[in-house]
Amino acid sequence: MTLNINSKYPSVNDLRLKAQKKIPKFAFEYLDGGCNEDVNLHRNTSELREVQLKPNYLRNHLKSSLKTKLFGIEYDAPFGIAPVGLQGLMWPNSPEILAKAAFQHNIPFILSTVTTTSIERASELTEGKAWFQLYHPTEDKLRDALINRAAAAECPVLVILCDVPTFGFRPRDIRNGLAMPPKMSVNNILQILGKPHWALETLKYGQPNFENLKPYMPKGLDLRQLGKFMDQTFSGRLNEEKIKPIRDMWKGKIVLKGVASDSDAEEAIRLGLDGIIVSNHGGRQLDAGQSTIKPLKTIAEKYGDKIEVMMDSGLRSGPDIARSLASGAKFTFLGRSFMYGVSALGKKGGDHTISLLKTELQQVMEQINCEKTEHFPNFLIK
Repeated sequence: MTLNINSKYPSVNDLRLKAQKKIPKFAFEYLDGGCNEDVNLHRNTSELREVQLKPNYLRNHLKSSLKTKLFGIEYDAPFGIAPVGLQGLMWPNSPEILAKAAFQHNIPFILSTVTTTSIERASELTEGKAWFQLYHPTEDKLRDALINRAAAAECPVLVILCDVPTFGFRPRDIRNGLAMPPKMSVNNILQILGKPHWALETLKYGQPNFENLKPYMPKGLDLRQLGKFMDQTFSGRLNEEKIKPIRDMWKGKIVLKGVASDSDAEEAIRLGLDGIIVSNHGGRQLDAGQSTIKPLKTIAEKYGDKIEVMMDSGLRSGPDIARSLASGAKFTFLGRSFMYGVSALGKKGGDHTISLLKTELQQVMEQINCEKTEHFPNFLIK
């Protein structure tokens, strides 16, 4: 595939800075921020970047390939697009842009329950290859309806989320009126008027909505009623009693996202799940927790031969992906990086960001003489 990189934005940080200029402050801070004092948000990336790789320059080297098998499917790179809520708030139509780009590049795209396009639309754009992330409902009826829709859409993987037992405390979002219930302040309106491209695209595609939930929501909810509906409809707290019925219903692969301890990894294996994503929700839930790279190393070493171990949170570049793979992850996912890309470059942002990450990761592999992604642990400096 011909890589399509805009030379003005040769790094994810360049995309981030451009995104900050293009979207309203309340939307950028929702995307960019963590929780409380942002300690774990920054720890995720800084501690990941302490991982070092050892090159073997004189080794015979044939060719480096990014292709990686996961759940019997060969993807063109060892990374995918993580689920992100309210994507259309940050850039209009962004989940569709990213789903299309993921399909074109043959990498996984995970659709969030609370994003702004539907399961069916994501499946259509990816020819049934999109994964679906279930944010666990309080009622079994809604749980079953969402799972059945994902099955009918032929989603190959169901991702269940375990790291949101309660809403994270996010001061920026509270100030900006994006907590539950949300509100649109005069200040937010002024921010919108200062970002005409974002405003025009929003007019074109319409106000973002929770598309997956529209069939189950009472009509005519105002913002306060919407907040109450969301609070009453979902409970992010998972346990064996909630996971077992899902395992019985779902015939495809199931991945538990948000694992940060040995005990949760062991429980996922015991319950017959197929994979785990070691994650701390991008530093948006527990500011006093560990960075994601810390538990990854132990979990991958102990359980990597029993369950597929993946990672997200804190990754911003091809070298970051390489560091994660060298530390034991079979596969990685990025969320903010792709949202920076579409917020900066619109329809071209998904393709650009994927191409950029592929190029960076390929360079690392060629530099250290790593021929296959599964060989990365051999290059880890311990």
